[in-house]
Amino acid sequence: MARIDSFLRLVLDQHASDLHFHAGSVPVIRHDGDLYPLPFRALTEDETVRFIFEILNDEERARFQQEREVDLAYVLEGGARFRVNVFTQSRGIGAVFRVIPARIPTIDELRLPNVLKTLAQHTNGLVLITGPTGSGKTTTLAAVVNEINRTSRRHVITVEDPIEFVHTPVQSVITQRQVGKHTDSFASALRSALRESPDVIVIGEMRDYETVQLGLSAAETGILVFGTLHTNSAAKAIDRVIDVCPEEVHDQVRGLISVLLKGVMAQHLCKRASGEGRLAVTEMLLQTYATANMIRENKIFQLDSFLQSSDHGGIGMKSLDSSIFDYVKGSLITADEALAIAHYPDILKRAIAELPEDA
Repeated sequence: MARIDSFLRLVLDQHASDLHFHAGSVPVIRHDGDLYPLPFRALTEDETVRFIFEILNDEERARFQQEREVDLAYVLEGGARFRVNVFTQSRGIGAVFRVIPARIPTIDELRLPNVLKTLAQHTNGLVLITGPTGSGKTTTLAAVVNEINRTSRRHVITVEDPIEFVHTPVQSVITQRQVGKHTDSFASALRSALRESPDVIVIGEMRDYETVQLGLSAAETGILVFGTLHTNSAAKAIDRVIDVCPEEVHDQVRGLISVLLKGVMAQHLCKRASGEGRLAVTEMLLQTYATANMIRENKIFQLDSFLQSSDHGGIGMKSLDSSIFDYVKGSLITADEALAIAHYPDILKRAIAELPEDA
């Protein structure tokens, strides 16, 4: 058993989400978004190296020595999995371990919008899942793949860095590839995927022009493509996809997205009012004539106000602040928590103030 396993078991016992293990600091766990130091002395650089290098294989050590950082998945004895990022920092080596739940949750269990199931049933197009770091995008994507796996017979190819949730085929064929282990890059895996008879392609992160270009090409050829981005809203996700492309092709990319985009879900994690755990609050933008026209005509800046000012409940489209308000009204989150992540906190504050006392 690796020596760091005792810290990781403590993370599991405390139902925490992360372990921060850095030279020059005491080990710290993250629980419901907050950091708590463990009752342990500050780690020296030498012992931190010994703890972390003990769980790296030769290939991972070589990659770390070359690039000064490496991503991997680590499996504890007994089956618990962690996503690990090892890096170099000012006081030496460091690592962050993120717990990967043993069981893949369903869309319903995560309280995600039902329209996400509809998006998973599309046979082609582009769906983006976005949110800040640590907002649960990977878990949401796993729930979507799980939904496809349980309800349809399709070939799903995922490209991840690293592989987090491990899917067992139910009705679908699931092919999971890890960047750095099974393929050199997201782009090379996507080029290969187009020759592997996929029905669905899941891109762990759309981080550069080549990845975006290949993802759009896949969607254009009749494949359903899911991708994740690090942005705070649906509109900013579309901007990000366009911005990674050369300026001379922006008009072409906007035209493609206006046609191919089926939906964008932006999510944030909020502490439950009960104090027990967190839940995702979501913004959902769907393809309509109006949204497609705004994208095509380079009026993406209007999407936020379009979502905020209109009632789109009938088709499942909803602004973040509207979702937040519903959670406050249902006593799922507190007003303070809601206002901290709202796009328009002043407007939301007035709406919350008008709620009945017992709401």
